[in-house]
Amino acid sequence: MFLNANALQDAIDKAPEGSILKLLAGVYKGSIVIKKPLTIIGKEGGVIIDGEGNGTVITINSSFVTLKNLKIINSGELTHTLDAGILVKESKQCEISDCVIDDCLFGIDMQMVSNSLIENNFIRSKDFDLGLRGDGLRLWYSHDNIVKKNRLIKSRDMVVWYSHGNIIEENYGEYGRYSLHFMYAGKNIVKNNTYKYNSVGIFFMYSKDTIATGNLVQSSLGATGMGIGLKDVSNFTIKNNTVIYCAQGLYIDRSPFEPDTHNWIENNSILYNSEALHFHSLSENNIIKNNTIMGNIEDIVNDSRGSKTNENEIEGNYWDNYTGFDRDNDNVGDTSHKVYQYADQLWVYNPDVKFFYGSPVISLLNFLAKLAPFSEPIFLLEDKKPKVRLEVNNG
Repeated sequence: MFLNANALQDAIDKAPEGSILKLLAGVYKGSIVIKKPLTIIGKEGGVIIDGEGNGTVITINSSFVTLKNLKIINSGELTHTLDAGILVKESKQCEISDCVIDDCLFGIDMQMVSNSLIENNFIRSKDFDLGLRGDGLRLWYSHDNIVKKNRLIKSRDMVVWYSHGNIIEENYGEYGRYSLHFMYAGKNIVKNNTYKYNSVGIFFMYSKDTIATGNLVQSSLGATGMGIGLKDVSNFTIKNNTVIYCAQGLYIDRSPFEPDTHNWIENNSILYNSEALHFHSLSENNIIKNNTIMGNIEDIVNDSRGSKTNENEIEGNYWDNYTGFDRDNDNVGDTSHKVYQYADQLWVYNPDVKFFYGSPVISLLNFLAKLAPFSEPIFLLEDKKPKVRLEVNNG
């Protein structure tokens, strides 16, 4: 039962600009609209705003609006109208913090929003199949925002499209599709986020001038589960990230895209994936240094012969399958580490054979091919200064 079914909207409409509304515990009717600077705070736990399954629960059409300590539930189910827990539109300097957004198709939908704070919220979509859920957090033409310490559980994606200068920090996402998906976005900072059990961890497309550092991507699900993906991106720094237990650790597709640019891929730990580095299409001029590449079934996969993996700058990485020596004990191999593609080209270029990927049959073929190649192996890359021992940073 609702507390005074129209009381909240009436209070919002009657409140002077800049007012602070402190709500007592109870269930309030949703589908409310805020058109003025205003603060709404749950004074105590148990403040619930229920959308009754219709449309968007809270719509903000003003700058300088704050929502805090609220539970927002039960949006509509229509994807084409982007039914959401909270819609913020054409606004600046808003704050949404310490809220629970549950059973809402889309979580927080930000359209042309700037200089705002989205912090410490719990967001979960409706209990639909993955592709039918809405996005937990959606930034569209939204710039210079801080998105921090949010938990997105069983939503579809978090998307950052046409949005620049955002800081995305210390968020957690699990059991989604794209835990973080960028498109046509630049100068964003992505740091210290944790993403587990999603189809894709972090995927950057058609973007530039972005830093991703300190992130953990674990157990991206499915045969093509991806840790971090780069498609048509330029001037990126991918540094100090950990990608572990994924089908593909780092996926590089036609990157860097713009002429005379680079991507810097440094100091990452790419561990126990099916494929550590997967190159697709023309991908040269990446600087790949000081990474730890260990425990993967395949270190390098090149699924298109034109990707020119050997024309990337690759140096100073630790490869656990390096077979050389370090006679002078300088932790640099006496010989370079060269990677060739042997019998595994069977499954790379023939999807029907991929069924046997990782099987004893393919492993035996690879062993025999390296021992006595029955066809010319494909040269993939060379690390001229491979690390011989792992260097542990206690700082």
